Amino acid sequence: MTTITADEVKFRLDSGEKLNLVDVREPHENAEFNIGGILLPLGKVQIMQIDDIDDLKNEEVIVYCRSGNRSGQAALMLETFGFTDVKNLTGGMLAWKERFGG
Repeated sequence: MTTITADEVKFRLDSGEKLNLVDVREPHENAEFNIGGILLPLGKVQIMQIDDIDDLKNEEVIVYCRSGNRSGQAALMLETFGFTDVKNLTGGMLAWKERFGG
């Protein structure tokens, strides 16, 4: 698993790049604030309910959560499920809000 910073993700989004963002937080957290990722709570990843992103196995996937802990776990699991390019957003949405508001 590699990491990516909020600055890099924001720059790439602002440049118009289409990113495969996966939010592994709970639905209520996603409803409060999100950056447009596919909502796939960590619990679903843990029981391999990943059909929503299965077609992204050979593409870059950036996972994020509140602080980076759950997304780190999700990233490692996705790699064991055969995903080839998974990045964990360092600091999660806390870092995002600190840098860019929300």
